[in-house]
Amino acid sequence: MMKNYRETDPEFVERFEHFAFDEVVNEPGQGLEPVTRHMAILATLLGCQGTDAFQEELPAALDAGVTPVMVKEIVYQAVDYLGIGRVLPFLKALDAVLTQRGVSLPLEGQATTTMENRLEKGVQAQADIFGPQMLEAWKAGHINRWLAANCFGDYYTRTGLTLAQREMITLCFLAAQGGCEPQLTSHAKGNMNLGNDRDFLIRVVSQCLPYIGYPRSLNAVACINKAAEG
Repeated sequence: MMKNYRETDPEFVERFEHFAFDEVVNEPGQGLEPVTRHMAILATLLGCQGTDAFQEELPAALDAGVTPVMVKEIVYQAVDYLGIGRVLPFLKALDAVLTQRGVSLPLEGQATTTMENRLEKGVQAQADIFGPQMLEAWKAGHINRWLAANCFGDYYTRTGLTLAQREMITLCFLAAQGGCEPQLTSHAKGNMNLGNDRDFLIRVVSQCLPYIGYPRSLNAVACINKAAEG
């Protein structure tokens, strides 16, 4: 990733590459299988607005087995947590890399809902993640209704990623952008409800730490611990 800086900033690159690509990756008990690790890093780079690092990470992720469909789903879902203003540069970068690699666009469709049933299906997805109390939560106001129909009905119901993978990348979006600790705690609990336990989530944060730094990583660990206690 840092090859362009090896001549201009050799001391920095020596330490960064050792930390990010050796020490972190090989820390006993904190590793992730490659596809999961690269998915988490891509989502984290979206969350922290690391466009340049995303462009450099993307080929490595694809080479490691993250499919074009999976990357598309990560970028699409990011819109609900980051907004199109922050995601559009990543969509452009992704399309450019896929085109360079000879991938024909658009990719095969992954939608499973219609405009007529997106609310119903989204509400069910919320309940599957957070519990049956969510079956009524959409009625609390228009933003809650949008959350159910748009965020969950339009995106979480898509194929290409499992529900557990979608919750993992959401945790990465929230941890990386910072200032979302209530939502981060809630989604840490949602992850745990789907089988992404505390130890797994700590490993995810650990592998993403070089990309978001210590403050946001430590805040994420605190939220995960809080969710585990509840």
